[in-house]
Amino acid sequence: MDIKLTGMLLLLGALFAPVVAHADEQADTPGVYLDDTAITTKVKAAFAGDKWINGRNISVRTDHGVVNLSGVVINKDEADRATALAAQIKSVKAVHNNLTFIPH
Repeated sequence: MDIKLTGMLLLLGALFAPVVAHADEQADTPGVYLDDTAITTKVKAAFAGDKWINGRNISVRTDHGVVNLSGVVINKDEADRATALAAQIKSVKAVHNNLTFIPH
């Protein structure tokens, strides 16, 4: 009986160990927050320095290295350019383009 209980506990431990390890990686630490803030600042600076992007209309939010863009741009080309500029920033893991545009 003890062997079955021990085996079951070992199995459960093996199954849940990756979940616990992954949870530690996703924790919000001051370093993660500062990295996200730096990424957001760099993305906004890239938009401000680009003559094809109206960065005032684009909201940038970064969470664990994933950049989320939202707002309204004039066309699909501007939305695509914003995504490309954000993706070029060091430490950006992914860019989610939630920009909308009003075709003329």
